[in-house]
Amino acid sequence: MISFLHVSKTYDGGNVALSNINLKITKGEFVFLTGASGAGKTTLLRMIYMDEFPDREGNGQVLIDFGTEHFDSKKISLGRIQALRRKIGIVFQDFKLLGDRTVAENVALSLLVSSNLSQAEIKKQVLETLSAVGILQKKNSLPAELSGGEQQRVAIARAMIHSPYLLIADEPTGNLDPENASEVFRIFQKINASGTAVIMATHNPTFYQNTPYRHLIMKQGILQREIL
Repeated sequence: MISFLHVSKTYDGGNVALSNINLKITKGEFVFLTGASGAGKTTLLRMIYMDEFPDREGNGQVLIDFGTEHFDSKKISLGRIQALRRKIGIVFQDFKLLGDRTVAENVALSLLVSSNLSQAEIKKQVLETLSAVGILQKKNSLPAELSGGEQQRVAIARAMIHSPYLLIADEPTGNLDPENASEVFRIFQKINASGTAVIMATHNPTFYQNTPYRHLIMKQGILQREIL
């Protein structure tokens, strides 16, 4: 589903974020991505939804294959990037919720701007998704009225509202206490069990130790090691 072919990324000033990354992630996988701050994890994730691109002077390439649609970092247009992102859900550490919108409105927003669904269909889909992540009872609350764990559940619901092929989670539990972090991880496992691939960057070893999922370790822009 995802292929990195000789991908390198150097930022202004000569800072090497990625160095000759070769990687394949298949349909329905759950993959952990770990490494110290600055190891290149976020840059690698941003390559997948094409917010960053491999160095132009190299032969690096990112290929995304969702079965009926294919995306190539060397050829992709702005319109195709938007189409790609509609097939990917993204969850960040800092939630990125709109403070003046209710829980239900935050989750519905992407459907309102990018789908042809009726208001009734959108409402039904929003309520089902909020129920799936255990936050339905807070549908009329504002983000400021929620705990950190509740806000992250809303962010997950927003990411999943399109039923994406892939969920990218970049340090999604970094601001949560252990109990809420564990619950968020269980939600990701449930999402993965339904068929959605999950790539989760984390510093928390309690998640990736003693699990059956693939574990990629990065160091200074290099994919240093892979644990199966």
